[in-house]
Amino acid sequence: MRYEFADCLLDTESFKLFRGGEQQAVEPQVFDLLLLLAEQAGRLVSRDLLVEQVWGGRIVSEATISARINAARTAVGDNGKTQAVIRTVPRRGIELVVPVQIAGENAGAPASQPDAPHSQTIRYRASADGTQIAFGASGQADGVPLLRASHHVTHLEMDWASPFWRPLFDALGARHRLIRYDMRGTGLSDGAGPDHDIARHVEDLASVADAAGLARFSILANLNSAAVAIRYAAENPDRVSKLVIQQGYARGRALRGDTGPSENDPFVNLLRGDGWGDPQNGYMRAWMSMTAPTLTYDEATAMIGLIAAASSISDVLASRQTIDRFDARPYLARVQAPTLVIHARNDIVHPLAEGRVIAAGIPGAEFRVVESANTLCVPSDPTWAEQTSAILEFLSRLA
Repeated sequence: MRYEFADCLLDTESFKLFRGGEQQAVEPQVFDLLLLLAEQAGRLVSRDLLVEQVWGGRIVSEATISARINAARTAVGDNGKTQAVIRTVPRRGIELVVPVQIAGENAGAPASQPDAPHSQTIRYRASADGTQIAFGASGQADGVPLLRASHHVTHLEMDWASPFWRPLFDALGARHRLIRYDMRGTGLSDGAGPDHDIARHVEDLASVADAAGLARFSILANLNSAAVAIRYAAENPDRVSKLVIQQGYARGRALRGDTGPSENDPFVNLLRGDGWGDPQNGYMRAWMSMTAPTLTYDEATAMIGLIAAASSISDVLASRQTIDRFDARPYLARVQAPTLVIHARNDIVHPLAEGRVIAAGIPGAEFRVVESANTLCVPSDPTWAEQTSAILEFLSRLA
C-alpha cells in the first residue's frame, strides 16, 4: 500500500518514506507512527492507540513518545510550531491534518516531473489593459482543472514554500490541475495602477484562464476574490463548472454601513506610518490578531513577514481602497454553477453575514458554517481539515 499526503509518499511494501521525491531516513517506530496516522487520516489518534500500535502496548515514557512524534514531523517537513501536517491536540492525541490518498497499483515514489504535485511552473499573461499577471500551474497535468482566484495578498513563489499555504496546494493538486495567480499589485504580477476596479480583476481572472487553456473549470475563491469569481461565473456560465467560496464576500467593507472602514481601521493606520512588515508594530499585530486570532506569536510573525514581502505599501493601499468597494451582489442570482459557501462563524473582519449574503443570493448554493474565528484558514486552524475535506468532496461530485 502507498499513502500520499502533503508532498510525501509512504510505501508499506518497501517500508520507505519519500518527500518531494527524495527518500527520508526514518526509524521503524517513526515509520509505524506515520502509517498509523495515514490509516486514521482525519481522525484523532489517542495516546493509548499510539502506544498499542507502535510499541505493542509496552510501557513507554512521554519523552519517548514526544521524540518519535518530533522525528515524524521532521521527516514529513513539519515542525512543532506550525503543525501543518501532524497536529497535537493537548491531552487528547495527534492527527494527520492533510488529506490522504491511496496511490494506484503502479504508483511509485514521487518523481521530479514538471507536472508532479510537488512542483509548479510560473508564466505570465497580459490582461486586457496590458498588466502582466503571473500565474502558476501545479498538480496533476491530466487532472480536473481548478483555478484558485487570487486574494489580497499572495506571492506564487513564497506561498508555494510556505507552511501556511503549501498543504492546501498539495491537497488540491493531488486530484486537480491547479492554477493560481497573483492579483495585480501583489506577488509577481505588475503593480496595481490607478485604474483598478473590479472589472479589471475579472479581466485578470479571464486572461489567466485563457492562458492556462481552461475551457471549463471550477473556481476556488476567498476574501476579495469571491466577488471577482462571482461576477466571472455569472458572465461566463459556460466556462465555470463549480464554484467554492471560502470566507469570501460579495460586498466590500465600505458597503457594509456601520461595519465599513473607519478612521480607526488598524490596517489603514499601519500604512500611514512605518509599520508595514514590522511584526513588533502595534497596528500590524492588531490587524493580524483580528485576521487570524488563533495563530501563535511565532506564526503571526511569520505571516506578517510573508504578506509584507509580497507587496509594497503603495500597492497594498491602492488594492485596499479598491477591494473595500467591490460589489458583486447584482451578479449573485445569475450564477448557474453549483456553489459551496464556507464561512467562519466568529470572523470579525468579514462577518458571517457576508457568507449568508452569498449563499442566499446564489440559487441552490450550499452553506457550511465552521467553528472558527480566522479570516485566513491555515493548517493550524482547528477547522482546516474540515474545510479542506469539504472542498475536495464538493469538487469531486458529478455535475
